Parts: sequence; structure tokens; C-alpha cells
Amino acid sequence: MLKDITIGQYVPEDSFIHKLDPRIKIILCMVYIIDLFLINQYFGYIFVVLFIGITILASKMKFIYIYKGLKPIFILLIITALLNVFMTQGQNLIFQYGIIKIYREGLNIAGFMILRLVFLIIGTSLLTLTTSPIELTDGLEKLMSPLKRIGISSHDLAMMMTIALRFIPTLIDETDKIMKAQMARGAEFESGNLLQRAKNFIPVLVPLFISSFRRADDLAMAMEARCYRGGEGRTRMKVLKFHPRDGIAVLVIIVLVSLSIWSRFYY
Repeated sequence: MLKDITIGQYVPEDSFIHKLDPRIKIILCMVYIIDLFLINQYFGYIFVVLFIGITILASKMKFIYIYKGLKPIFILLIITALLNVFMTQGQNLIFQYGIIKIYREGLNIAGFMILRLVFLIIGTSLLTLTTSPIELTDGLEKLMSPLKRIGISSHDLAMMMTIALRFIPTLIDETDKIMKAQMARGAEFESGNLLQRAKNFIPVLVPLFISSFRRADDLAMAMEARCYRGGEGRTRMKVLKFHPRDGIAVLVIIVLVSLSIWSRFYY
């Protein structure tokens, strides 16, 4: 299960999506997330499916990466759906057994929540899978540069966010190694009730925290040894520039938002 978490991972490819400006990709991802909540008809998600399909093809990303990103949230999707189905009341009762009542409104809300979560995970996963940590840092720094006017360093914020994102797969690998080492010594992580399983993870958390602090200290020492001093006077090997392909991407997202608005108010 730990190996299935793909957030924070970057898969290098020579594709249209990989070559997009990171600023454009971050902005388009935010617009895409907002667009998911604009849609209030199932018909509108047809355009989202087409958009995601075109994006996956343009990124040359294997479907296995998308599936791995969705696999860890299956339980969350089931719990979300059940809570909305059984806790939402409405006018159209379609099933009743004792105190259990299922309304059509609850089914609709559950369906919308599942679709939004699935497309949200796919969209954000594509952002990290097709954008390197350095590009993410540069893009976030440029987008947050207006914060300098109020005394907030955009570079420091972007660096912290990117390092935190990049350390997710590293910590997942470390957790998997510690669990395998503990299992080789007779530890059980799959047996017992929920409380017992939680207690069994204590021997994993202690070395994981120690390893995390060690990695953070090594990273700080490496940055200091390379005379890292933040964003002031820092040069870049690759300067961010807008290209015609970025305009094509913006045009595609404008079409998606327009179709979503049409499906919400006119369909």
C-alpha cells in the first residue's frame, strides 16, 4: 500500500505536458480544482473525463501511475459515499429498512463527492508526476513573488513546500524498509483489532522520526556546504519563459471551464 502513494513523485518524460511552464501548470491545476466544484450535473463531468484523458495522453504517463495514486483513497471514497448516503435526508425516499433511510439526494451527493475526489487526485497527481521539484520551486516562487511587498520571502515558502512534497516518497520508502525490518524480527502489523494495529506501529514511528530528523539535518548541511543563501542574487540554469504551447494549454482549460459553466446553468 505504501508503494502505491505517488504524490510527490516525478516521472521524467519528453511530452507536451512536461514541457509546459510550471507557473502555467500550477495555475491551471488551481483552475481545474475550482472547475470541479462548479459542476452540479453528471453531464458536466463528461468534459472533465475528456480533459483528463487528453492530458494523460499528452503527458505520455502510464495509467499504472494514475491507478496507484487512486488506490490508497479507495477506503476514503467508500466511507465518504456511505456517510453521504445514510446521513443525508431529502424529499425523495427510495429505500427504508427500520431506521435506515436512503434518499435520492443522498445518492446524488455521494456520487458527486466520489467523482470530485477521484478527479481531484488525478489532476494533482499529474501536476507532481510531470513537474520536477526544481520547476515546482521556481514556479511557486514566481507566483508568490508579490508577497515580498509585505516582507514575506516567496523563495523560502516555495522551497519549504517543495522540500516537504519531495520528502513524501522518501519517507514512504523509509517506512517500508523499517516495517520490513521489524517484520523480519517477528513484528505483526496485520493481525489484531484496530487499536492493536495502531500500537504495533509504535516501533515504526520512533526510528522513522529519527531518520526524518537525520535526513533534514543532512539536507541542511548539504545546502550550507554549497553556500545556499536563499533567493537573493540566485541564478538559474533554466530561466522560465512562456511559449506558444502554454497558450494552447490555457485555451484548453478555458474551453473546459466554459463547458462546465454551460452545463451548470444552461443544460
